[in-house]
Amino acid sequence: MAVLKVVYLYVGSDDVETDLRFLVDGLGGELAWRFHEFGADVAGVRMGEGPMYIVADHRPAGSVLPILAVADLDSAAEGLRAAGFADPGVTVEVPDGPCTVLTAPAGNEVGLLQQTRPGALESEHDQRKA
Repeated sequence: MAVLKVVYLYVGSDDVETDLRFLVDGLGGELAWRFHEFGADVAGVRMGEGPMYIVADHRPAGSVLPILAVADLDSAAEGLRAAGFADPGVTVEVPDGPCTVLTAPAGNEVGLLQQTRPGALESEHDQRKA
């Protein structure tokens, strides 16, 4: 499996506003975007050169889902299935492209993302601000 990089850390929150104050004011992160849609509060924070933090109140507080960019979603998912990862058989479309979440034997989740539309999430936010 060719992992291109960890692009997002999808971080669960029970209070997005408080978590943003900590990440931005406390740690010096930069708020890139924020959405209140479909009953969810979701924000993207840049923390230097690493993956973007996505803070979301629809994920359990304290949980972190790493999202890995892969060149070929089908072959990457098949490689993890062969290594014992559980696959619920669900691939969803996110702004950047198709994403599949698999679960390691120990219970940790990992998201595989084929970025067919890189930067689409920030572009969509910018269009809404205009």
